[in-house]
Amino acid sequence: MQGKGKLLKVYVGESERYRNKPLYQYLIKWLREKGIAGVTINRGIEGYGQDKVVHTTRLLELSADLPIVLEVVDSAEKIEEILPELCQMVPKGLVFSTDIFIHKYGK
Repeated sequence: MQGKGKLLKVYVGESERYRNKPLYQYLIKWLREKGIAGVTINRGIEGYGQDKVVHTTRLLELSADLPIVLEVVDSAEKIEEILPELCQMVPKGLVFSTDIFIHKYGK
């Protein structure tokens, strides 16, 4: 896979759940089942969203709801295909995509 692609980013709180599982764990399994080319999940050390509440890993301000970022890469067609259902699964958070150029994928 090389050439034009799309990067989809999903920002959610670590405590968000979907069907009795952490949302990010559900999404990675679901995206794999959908045949998406690649997904990486990052756990943030500090951040805030629409509510402006800061969530942090600092010891004195320990938070149970750290930011989680999913980076999803595939063709524009595949990303557009999954977007409506994915957005329904994310009750609050941020979902956006941008066009990318894939220089190398795999071996």
